[in-house]
Amino acid sequence: MMKQQNVKVGFLLAMLTAILWGAVPIAMKYAMVSIDPYTVVWYRFVISAIVITGWLAYKKQFPNFRVFKKRRRFIMLMITGFALITNFVLFASGVKYLTPTTSQVVAQLGIVIFMISSAIVFKEHLRPSQLIGIAILLIGLALFFNKSLIMLFTNLSEYGKGVWLVVLASIAWTIYALAQKVLLSKLRAEQLLWLVYMICAIVILPISSPEKIFNADAGQLFALIFCGLNTIFSYGALVAAMERWQAAQVSAVTTLAPLFALVFSDLFALLWPTKFAIQYLNVWGYIGALAVICGAMFATIGHQIWLPGKGFLFKQKTGEKE
Repeated sequence: MMKQQNVKVGFLLAMLTAILWGAVPIAMKYAMVSIDPYTVVWYRFVISAIVITGWLAYKKQFPNFRVFKKRRRFIMLMITGFALITNFVLFASGVKYLTPTTSQVVAQLGIVIFMISSAIVFKEHLRPSQLIGIAILLIGLALFFNKSLIMLFTNLSEYGKGVWLVVLASIAWTIYALAQKVLLSKLRAEQLLWLVYMICAIVILPISSPEKIFNADAGQLFALIFCGLNTIFSYGALVAAMERWQAAQVSAVTTLAPLFALVFSDLFALLWPTKFAIQYLNVWGYIGALAVICGAMFATIGHQIWLPGKGFLFKQKTGEKE
């Protein structure tokens, strides 16, 4: 059982991850005014790889490459890397056509796809609470897109293209998560991330244009650097949170990312109306966004509410947090 103080720290770290994930599509969209998606993604990987290299050198914890003597593990590493490249590129390309809030709401599909895929690949059983959460999430998506739902399937506009790019990005993220789950039994999280980021930075270099940063103004450069550091700190906070709190609760908190994206988008639009656009949603759209968050949250922690005798954060008999 985890100590109460650890749980508090775990909650704060999970919330930090959600905040950073909510902010990153806003920064990406602003940076892509002058820099193409491929280059933005390349800088994200390079900045992340440099920071993790320094950390591993300081801790003297570089991975033992003998782990990859088995061909299956090396193939799994390549799958992990290429899946993450695909996820980052497709998501960045989708953000170019969408608002940050829309991209984060659609990205919650990754939870649905991952749960179903895990049930198939790892023979995991889907709980009734997960099925209910998935159903709520899908209904929420339909409500969120109430003004443009038919258009998404009948007319591939730039908006529709952006939505489908993020959907494909969610599928790629599922492949990455499944492959990563296998490799984490042999490597520490930061070691695996270092290998993956190095692979991604090398592979995507030929289609990126690093010199385009000279076309960016100071604000766009800051946004680009933030995107790179965001990758490190968000995933670092996520791993640290899971070390101190149960994975299901951590995942539930991170589903708040679309809410933070919505808040940050509207706040930045009010502060800098010439640089950021406000998110225009009708009542059903806001209800749908809330339903997506609630569905994703229920899918991850609903079993603790579904089963009697279980608390959400506290065990009722001992009064201690789980």
